[in-house]
Amino acid sequence: MNTEFFKRIISSSLLIPLAIFFIIKGSYFFIFFMSVFFIVTSYEWYKMSKTKIYFLPGIVFLLISSYTAILFRGNNDTEMTLFLFVITICVASDLGGYIFGKLFKGPKLTKVSPNKTYSGMFGSFFLAVIFSNIFFNYIHFLIINETYLFTTVPFVFALMISLVSQLGDLIVSYFKRISKIKNTGNILPGHGGLLDRTDGMIFAIPFSYFLTILILWKKK
Repeated sequence: MNTEFFKRIISSSLLIPLAIFFIIKGSYFFIFFMSVFFIVTSYEWYKMSKTKIYFLPGIVFLLISSYTAILFRGNNDTEMTLFLFVITICVASDLGGYIFGKLFKGPKLTKVSPNKTYSGMFGSFFLAVIFSNIFFNYIHFLIINETYLFTTVPFVFALMISLVSQLGDLIVSYFKRISKIKNTGNILPGHGGLLDRTDGMIFAIPFSYFLTILILWKKK
């Protein structure tokens, strides 16, 4: 566990700042970043499911998710902040599930992913809320002249995104299970493939984007 955990820390300490850089830069930088992301994850999906009936739907979904991320990131600070908020929740959910699951163990959540436990699920929700609160309290250091309050709406939003992220993790775990593989790749030490690391995000980002559109549409 310790070796795997330290590998996760090292790879995350490299991947997260790199991702944040491209998210903040936006424009063609972020389009390039998401293009690379789509190519790598599509290749990992191809290796996993090239002879399966779910190969093509998976590629289409990855394309939609990647394109939605570009739309969601947008071109201004408010859109970037909301996008970073979603990414923060996904990372916190993944981290919370891993730490709490390893520390407290307990009953298994589902046979689809034997490593998932109820304690890990609680940890995912718990850290999602904690990190969301921290994000709202310190985002002004990143974006000048913008004030955000952690009210009931972002609290519920954080729980919903965490739930979708966890479901996304389980869905990809299901396909890995029926494909009889443990990881989609080995590009990230301690994580496996890029798809292993972002399985929750590829579901949470489209969900958050369309939920935001729905909320804005109802306000008109």
